[in-house]
Amino acid sequence: MDNRVTQEPVTVSPQTGAGGFFTYFKKVLLSLGPGIITAALVFGPSKMTITSKLGAVYGYSLLWIIAVAIFFMTVFTVMGARIGVAAKQSLLATIRLKWGKAAAIIIGFGIFLVATSFQAGNSIGVGIAIAEANGTSPVIWVIVFNVIGIALLFFQAFYKVLEKLMIFLVGLMLFSFITTLFLADPDWSAVAAGFVPSIPEGSLGLVIAFTASAFSIVGALYQSYLVQERIKQNPEIRETSRNSITGIFILGLMSAIVLICAAAVLNPQGIKVTSASDMAKALEPLFGSYASTLFLTGLFGAAFSSLVGNASLGGTLLGDALGYGSQLTSKMVRFLIALVMIIGACIAIAFGKLPLELIVFAQSVTIFLVPFIGLAMYVIGNDARIMGSHVNSTPVKIMGAFGLLILFVLAASNVNELFLK
Repeated sequence: MDNRVTQEPVTVSPQTGAGGFFTYFKKVLLSLGPGIITAALVFGPSKMTITSKLGAVYGYSLLWIIAVAIFFMTVFTVMGARIGVAAKQSLLATIRLKWGKAAAIIIGFGIFLVATSFQAGNSIGVGIAIAEANGTSPVIWVIVFNVIGIALLFFQAFYKVLEKLMIFLVGLMLFSFITTLFLADPDWSAVAAGFVPSIPEGSLGLVIAFTASAFSIVGALYQSYLVQERIKQNPEIRETSRNSITGIFILGLMSAIVLICAAAVLNPQGIKVTSASDMAKALEPLFGSYASTLFLTGLFGAAFSSLVGNASLGGTLLGDALGYGSQLTSKMVRFLIALVMIIGACIAIAFGKLPLELIVFAQSVTIFLVPFIGLAMYVIGNDARIMGSHVNSTPVKIMGAFGLLILFVLAASNVNELFLK
C-alpha cells in the first residue's frame, strides 16, 4: 500500500449551483462507501432470518439488543477504518509483522472458510427472492446472479463498481423495508418499550446468535481494507469517523425495521420463521401481492449484496494472507473471490439450502477466530507507533475492552452450545 493512505486528503466542500450540489452529494455518497459495503455484506439472508425470528417469537421486547450490538460494531468498525488510514500496509500485513506469518495465514484462511461456508445461504437467498416473486425455480436464479457477481470482477475498477452496487442495493433495501414498516402499522409505544433491556425466557440462544452476527468483527476488520482501497481510488475525499458510523447506523436501522415488521405481522399470527422469505408469505394475505413482492425485493438486495460482499471479503483476506496482496485489481485476489462464489453456488444447488453441518463448521471456526481478530485489532489500534495521531483514545480503549469482553463471552457461549451440550 503506497504512502497516499497516510496523507491528509483534501476536504470536500459544497459548490454553488445544481451541478455543484450533485457533485458534492456524489462525493458524500462515495465517502460513505466502505461503511455501506460493510453494512451490506453483514446484512444478509441469515441475518434477516434471525432478526425476523426475534420479532416473530418475542415481539418488540428485544429491540434493545440491536442497539447494543450496533454500538460495539460501530466502535470496532471505526477502529478498523482508522487502522486503514494510519497503517502503511494492510491489516493482515501489519499482523504478519507484529505476530508472524502463521498468525496472518490462520486468520486469512479461517475467514475464507467461514465466507465460503455462509455463501450458500446468500446464493439461496437470491434464488428464493426472485423465484417466489415470479413462481420459477430458484436454481436458475442462483446460477444467473452468481454469474453476474463473477462478471463484475472483470471490471478494471472493481472497487468502484462494488461501491456503487452496494449503495444502490442498500438504498433498495431501505425503500423496501421502510415501506413495509408503514404497511405493518406497528404499536409505537411497544416499540419504545422494546429498548428497555430484558431477556424473555428462552430467548438467550437467539440473542447470542443475533449479537454474534450483528457485531461482526470480521466485517470491522474488512473495513480497514475498504478504506485503503477507497483512498487509493478517491484520494481527494477526506476519511472521517462519520463515514463508517453512517454505514453501521444503516445496518442497525434495517435490523430494527425487520424486527419491528416481524413483531407487528408475524407475532400476532403465531407464525414460526424458518427463512427470511416467511415475512413475504405473511404479508400477501394481509396487504396483497405487491407488499409481498416489495419485501422480496428487500430480501434480494440483502442476498445479492452479501453474495458479492462476502465473497470479496473472503477472497481478499485469503489473498493477502498468502502474500498476493489485498488489491482488488490483483488477478489472484479476483480468482479467490470468484472461487467463494462458485463453491457457494454449488452447495446451494446441491443441497437447496445452507446445510446444518456447514453452519456448525462455520460457527466452530468463527468461535476461535473472532476473539483473536478483535484482540489483534484492539492492540494495533492502541499502538502509537503504528497509528500515530489515529491511535485509540481513552474512551475508545474502554469501549473496545468491553467489546472484547462480549466477544469472549459469545465465544464461550458458543463453545458450550456446540460442544458441551
